[in-house]
Amino acid sequence: MKLFFVSDIHGSSYYAKEAIRLFEEEKADQMVILGDVLYHGPRNPLPKDYAPAEVVDLLNPYKSKIIAVRGNCDSEVDQMVLNFPILGDYHLLLMDGYKIFMTHGHLYNRNQMPDLNPGDVFIHGHFHLPMAEKLEQVYYLNPGSITLPKENNPNSYGILEDGVFMIKDLNKNVMKSIKIKS
Repeated sequence: MKLFFVSDIHGSSYYAKEAIRLFEEEKADQMVILGDVLYHGPRNPLPKDYAPAEVVDLLNPYKSKIIAVRGNCDSEVDQMVLNFPILGDYHLLLMDGYKIFMTHGHLYNRNQMPDLNPGDVFIHGHFHLPMAEKLEQVYYLNPGSITLPKENNPNSYGILEDGVFMIKDLNKNVMKSIKIKS
């Protein structure tokens, strides 16, 4: 199974279109949205082509292919217009002998880790910084932000396939990668 990870769309129709384009080009099986789908938040600048209603129209046709978690900028009002669940604080997947704990990052993060077993994967967004490293016995991943990257990082997304997690820029250049060992 090939998973496509995107975080922090923040209501940008431009970057939602980019995410869908890349999801299709990567031929991924599922798109995992790690929160902050529609609203830009009070601390963020307005993103390029801020149009939350258009983002809804772009993502809803993919509802059967989307796994999503709630970000700190997501709310019940957002769930009323999105046709896929977004209000769970985390989502778990079992894959190739390890557990993948997916969350936004405002509740669980590097400083507030969930209980995981050695070899499990912990992935979140929220900080808008790409990360791929082994932290003690757990693989710690963040695809960065598709819309509002920080610290001069490019806009990015993640791919998990055949036990390898890659962070790529929007031209599909690999920025970081790590082999997940089960």
